[in-house]
Formats: sequence, structure tokens, C-alpha cells
Amino acid sequence: MVKVGEIVPDFETDAYLPEKDAIEKVKLSDYRGKWVVLAFYPADFTFVCPTELEELAEYYEEFKKEGAEILSVSTDTAYVHKAWHDTSPAIKKIKYPMLADPAGKICRLFGTYIEDEGVSWRATFIIDPDGKVVHMEMHDLSIGRSAKEILRRLRASKYVREHPGQVCPASWEPGKETLEVSLDLVGKI
Repeated sequence: MVKVGEIVPDFETDAYLPEKDAIEKVKLSDYRGKWVVLAFYPADFTFVCPTELEELAEYYEEFKKEGAEILSVSTDTAYVHKAWHDTSPAIKKIKYPMLADPAGKICRLFGTYIEDEGVSWRATFIIDPDGKVVHMEMHDLSIGRSAKEILRRLRASKYVREHPGQVCPASWEPGKETLEVSLDLVGKI
């Protein structure tokens, strides 16, 4: 299982690409040099999933401004992603690639696969331009994510990459103060 601080091994899979209205093979390495947000979810045609994916679609341009690509991943096929995109008002808003993982290989690589159910836990991974995991979160299927919070974490990840020696305190937003790693701060916060 890939963990924070590790380089993600390359993988290839079918994806539904809404902007092209096409199904194509994509590789993680296609996105090297960009930030990548992998959003794992259990299944198409469900309840919480379309609310999350729609919200990510609404923030998609903000992610792109940060040099990031969103990739959603479920154990459905790319054809099911296409059918869902064609029928759901929420999913029609998606422009980012929807990755297919019907054999659960990508889910297993990231430790999100629920063996007894054949679906993924709800999980988010942020991968830096070098292919290293800098953030991971996984939780129960009944709890939806916040695209705004994922974007905040992406921005914090970018900031500390671009400003060595700086760290972001709780709930940090761009423009707010950061902390400089220093012995002078020990015991004074």
C-alpha cells in the first residue's frame, strides 16, 4: 500500500474523459509534473458519491489554477462512468477524468479496496509533481468529503513545497501566516 512520502508506482487504466466524450487509456505518469488529486469513491449510481463528485466539478477550475488534475476512481468500468455522466444532472458537470478500476488493482495499491464488497473506501490522495504522496485521507462510506477542504490542503502542500523551512498551521489559507521551522518556536506556541 502506498503511504505518505512514497512515490506512487505508475499504473494504467481505462478512463472516461468527459471533455472528449471518449474512453481512453490513461497512466498516472501522464500527469507527472502536475499535482494530482485522486478521489476514490465506492460506486457510480449511488447517493453520497454524486454530491462529492459534483462539488469537485464545481471547484475543478480552482484546482486547475493550482496546477492540479483531479482523477476520480471507482471499481466501475469506464462504460458505466459514461452512462452515469449521460444520465445524472450532478455527474454531467464533471470535466475531469473518471478512472475505471473494475479489478480493484488501483484501489489495492492505495489500500482503499473493501474485499468483501468489491468497492473502494472513500479516500483522497494528493500527489506532488514528482509522484510522491503528500496527503492521504480515508473514511467511512457514509461521510462525504469537502472539495473546499481538499483544495485548501492542496494549496498548503504546494506552499510548503515552494517554501522550504515553512510549515502551515491549523486551518491555514493562502495569505495567512506560516511558521518557520526553528528551535526558537519550541514551547512558545
